[in-house]
Amino acid sequence: MASGKRWKYDELMIAMNLYCKLPFGQLHRGNPLINEVADKLGRTPSSLSMKLCNLASLDPYHKERGIKGLSSTSKGDREIWAAFNADWEGLGIASEERLQQLLSEEPAKSPVTDTLSPKKKPQSVTMPVVIPTGPTEKMLTIKARIGQRFFRQSVLASYNVRCCVTGNPVPELLVASHILPWGSHPEHRLNPHNGLCLAQTQDAAFDRGLITFDEDFRLVVGLRLKKFLPDEALDRNFLVYEGKPMKMPDKFLPENEFMRKHRDEVFQRI
Repeated sequence: MASGKRWKYDELMIAMNLYCKLPFGQLHRGNPLINEVADKLGRTPSSLSMKLCNLASLDPYHKERGIKGLSSTSKGDREIWAAFNADWEGLGIASEERLQQLLSEEPAKSPVTDTLSPKKKPQSVTMPVVIPTGPTEKMLTIKARIGQRFFRQSVLASYNVRCCVTGNPVPELLVASHILPWGSHPEHRLNPHNGLCLAQTQDAAFDRGLITFDEDFRLVVGLRLKKFLPDEALDRNFLVYEGKPMKMPDKFLPENEFMRKHRDEVFQRI
């Protein structure tokens, strides 16, 4: 197993992809996926784990929380971190393709899963796209599925696969919800800072502007929902959480400006 060799750009892309999609507590060398990827990269699990911890040390959210991580970051680490943050759409898809190729998966057939743990049962996600009619459209469809895989796994991993409102831990009932709508903000479609992990009911309400979060990330329930009160289901799914702060992620804090735009442009105030 080679050691001490310089990290290539493609390898850094794969490492950054893993950092995004693995829960913060699973960056250690004992993780089976880290072992598999390291072996196929010709590196040791310790080397890959250290690289992931180097990337974690660049995360400003960790710095705010007093989590320092490792201090042995390289120029390449800093460059790949900056590159992803400047182009989540492009590098999210490109890194996912590199990882699939490394693991000998078929991009067009590979299912979207909730985390990259090989112990997890794959779960397919149907993308709301038009049926492709030609080579170019088929390729765009494949890219969309690959991008959705990256975004979903990154967001769910950030929240440790739990709804940030209810704490629901069932992966099949969780959605990587966009703060800024997918259709009107294509530049942020794969940005994990533009994602919240929500259970399906809360996701539907958030997407339609029936709920939002204030400046302190506390749940705000809109008047549209309250018009249906009293109602046991609404009490159980929304009112019991009203005014309480969301469960914050371990990484990729929701962007304040995105949250403000949701309050101003999506949330139904009347």
